[in-house]
Amino acid sequence: MPMDGLTLGFMARELQETLRDGRIEKVTQPEKDMLVLLIRAQGKNHKLLLSAAPSFARAHITEASYQNPIDAPMFCMLMRKHLQAGHITALEQLGGDRVLKITIENKDELGDTAPRELYLELMGRHSNLTLVKDGRIIDAIRHVSGDMSRVRQALPGLPFVPPPAQDKIDPAELTEEKLAEKLSVLSGPLDKALAASIRGLSPAAAREIAFRVTGLHRTELSDLKIEELCKVVCAFFHRLSEIAQPTAQMGPDGLMADVLPFPYLSLETSLQKPYSSLSAALDAFYFGRDRRDRMNQKSLSLKRLIKTHLERDEKKLALQEEELTASAKMEEYRIAGELLTAQGYLVPRGAETVQLPNFYDPQGGMIEIALDVALNPAQNAQKYFKRYRKARVAQDLAKEQKEKTLKEIELLEQALFDLEESETEQDMADVRKALEDGGILKPAPASKGGKKKPKQPESAPMRFEAPDGTEIIVGKNSAQNDRVTGSAKGSDTWLHAKDMPGSHVIIKAEQPSQGALAAALRLAAWYSKGKGMAVPVDYTLRKYVKKPGGSPAGFVIYTNQKTVMVSVTEGEIAAFKRL
Repeated sequence: MPMDGLTLGFMARELQETLRDGRIEKVTQPEKDMLVLLIRAQGKNHKLLLSAAPSFARAHITEASYQNPIDAPMFCMLMRKHLQAGHITALEQLGGDRVLKITIENKDELGDTAPRELYLELMGRHSNLTLVKDGRIIDAIRHVSGDMSRVRQALPGLPFVPPPAQDKIDPAELTEEKLAEKLSVLSGPLDKALAASIRGLSPAAAREIAFRVTGLHRTELSDLKIEELCKVVCAFFHRLSEIAQPTAQMGPDGLMADVLPFPYLSLETSLQKPYSSLSAALDAFYFGRDRRDRMNQKSLSLKRLIKTHLERDEKKLALQEEELTASAKMEEYRIAGELLTAQGYLVPRGAETVQLPNFYDPQGGMIEIALDVALNPAQNAQKYFKRYRKARVAQDLAKEQKEKTLKEIELLEQALFDLEESETEQDMADVRKALEDGGILKPAPASKGGKKKPKQPESAPMRFEAPDGTEIIVGKNSAQNDRVTGSAKGSDTWLHAKDMPGSHVIIKAEQPSQGALAAALRLAAWYSKGKGMAVPVDYTLRKYVKKPGGSPAGFVIYTNQKTVMVSVTEGEIAAFKRL
């Protein structure tokens, strides 16, 4: 992953250069394990993101906007008290490892200036963000008790103990003698020996360094002269700052696969894309992944609930189909009753069955009717009429219930799709509201004391720019689809994947260019249930799209449409410019 010790070293130097002497203007906590500091430095505002998320721990300047909770968490309030209005005096990496230390000078309650240290540890599931003053922990974004770790606790008031140092060489203190001492007792591939000797090297970084010093993708340590090897490796580390060139490693699908602090010669250079800064590259790499991962975690219980309702409705639909099949015999009951009424005189006394002329048969054939021997022909006829009426009522009810079940399945499938496309808490709230309006979920109860929850701001659709500059708007859920379509002009072009859950797409142009239409078709295909396949997409003018009264959110009918089969890849969608 990008944030190994080597990458953090480059990032620490970049942050020190950009944020030195900066003043912390604002502190926010968008997520339980993320802090964003708004810093005024060198005449500009910068947002420093510090994340202790297990899978996405990182530190970099971000241009992304994050939704903050309406009520700030306690940790955030404490950070504001100690950090806001403070000045950053240093940003440094500790010991070449995955620990970033930020020193902040700020006034205390008595007006005296005192330093605080903010430690960000990028240690996978052990990642943490800890504020320290006078050697003691003020608070940590993730509390670690004695039950969780006997070696190192992270609780307010306890002395701060740095992460235990690895028995490896700090790159800042690397010498030929120290490296030779480490390598002399090792064997095997060179890259693994380097990773075992020098702090902060991920397997990928170790392979790159091994390639740079030997020119080979795989080299055994035993095949090399240790003295010459140590000289070349030390020379490489001593000029690290000179080769800094932030680079994105792209995959064959056109998506970012990794972030590199400098071009890796051991990888395909044609798939490497330069970035203006390491922060910009990490921002582009992490934002979508982090957002999707968090939304997947937050939406897990709602997704499970939707799937449970879907499974229940599918079983219900199968039973309703069976009822409709069984009720199809009701016409046979009616005919039997009418034939027995008209021709009862032909029925022998005590007969179990009777063959009667069927005057409903155009061929004039006979029909066999089963009889209850305890009843006379007229009573048997009434029994068949009663079964007919019962079957008819059952059929009408089954039809009504089937229609209701199908609408509910459509609503649930759309909600499941909408949940997959949700990017923010607001988007997820839209999905829940649609399920509440559909009667599937009960509205959330009011808080104790009858206090209403603050109303969430309205979620925003996605906005893209076509190659010719035309704006394209894409709804992410049913509620947004209603708003997107409802606010469009009649002359705008409206698109939607045919016969499947998906986004309403609007091209904001009276006569879109072929390039704009092609872009919108791809977006409509991608943001649909058919994502990744060839998808039929309908498009027409907005004025031909109508919303029937009383229909659920996102439901419309339309005419005068044209249909195009569209195939699109994630790489093509990622290349679109978002507004």
